[in-house]
Amino acid sequence: MSDFEVNSFYELIIHDLVNRGYSVVDCFFTEREIDLLRANFFMKQDLQVFKKAAIGQASEEQIVEEVRGDFILWLNEQTPDEVEAMYFQKMNEFIAYVNRTCFLGIKEGEFHYASYPVGTGYQRHLDVFHKDTRRTLSVVLYLNEKDWTPANGGELVLFLPDEEGNEREEVVYALPGRLVIFDSKSIEHEVRTVNKPRYSITGWLKTR
Repeated sequence: MSDFEVNSFYELIIHDLVNRGYSVVDCFFTEREIDLLRANFFMKQDLQVFKKAAIGQASEEQIVEEVRGDFILWLNEQTPDEVEAMYFQKMNEFIAYVNRTCFLGIKEGEFHYASYPVGTGYQRHLDVFHKDTRRTLSVVLYLNEKDWTPANGGELVLFLPDEEGNEREEVVYALPGRLVIFDSKSIEHEVRTVNKPRYSITGWLKTR
């Protein structure tokens, strides 16, 4: 007899992904877990050097500040600290579930801390590369301060088709603890200009 147990919360996310290509959830991590992740983010920022994020892949990477303004630090699943291990455990549980129920063939996740200074953003783009299309789902977890408001900017804008086939914009505010998951291969998106430093863990669930 199978010991598989349906997870109603994951099923809601999957329903969103199947029917509209994205899901926005505010309770994937508990408030305590977000507090720990936020504190860990700032500790890493104090102790380690975040690198200026580039565009392009491998030898084609370029730093173009007008296009992308964030600074990043990659998470290493092989050597996580206690807080990062908690993050990886929850994400891997979700990966295992969607692989079993949706047969996506997700092999791994890759994640980095991302810090957007005031005045920066990320112009409209798609998350897959021409020579590497393994990224299947994009994942953003916001670690902003608890008093974050929409006036602080840094919204994620998803460009989606409407019922008539025209394009519409879905604006997602970077509220602390909010998790956004969307189709890496089909949904173009941008990060609007940040008016207050914006923090997140951003990553991708990748197929073989």
